[in-house]
Amino acid sequence: MARVKGGFVVRRRHKKVLKLARGYFGSKHRIYKTANEQVMKSMQYAYRDRRTKKRDFRKLWIVRINAAARMNGLTYSKLMHGLKLAEVNINRKMLADLAVNDLEAFNSLANVAKQKINA
Repeated sequence: MARVKGGFVVRRRHKKVLKLARGYFGSKHRIYKTANEQVMKSMQYAYRDRRTKKRDFRKLWIVRINAAARMNGLTYSKLMHGLKLAEVNINRKMLADLAVNDLEAFNSLANVAKQKINA
């Protein structure tokens, strides 16, 4: 009785992994075993960082909003509290974009927040 080798199925699986490993350094794109290890690790990083990216962008937006708020004599938390009191529903992404690209519009929102805090 002869043993059954993988043949076509194994070659197809190896090709799939090696295709994913294109561009990796050294044996990580040539040798199936190391390529497979690296592809699995890369997929773990990708899964993790799809979630981390959301956190990083929120942090960036908050830093930008805080910098622009301080130019208007407010802190980030006071600005956000004032906007909430004024019932201005604008998300951090849009606020950060205004802070960078349209400072006049941001200043007007900051003034609205100031008025609501002082009222």
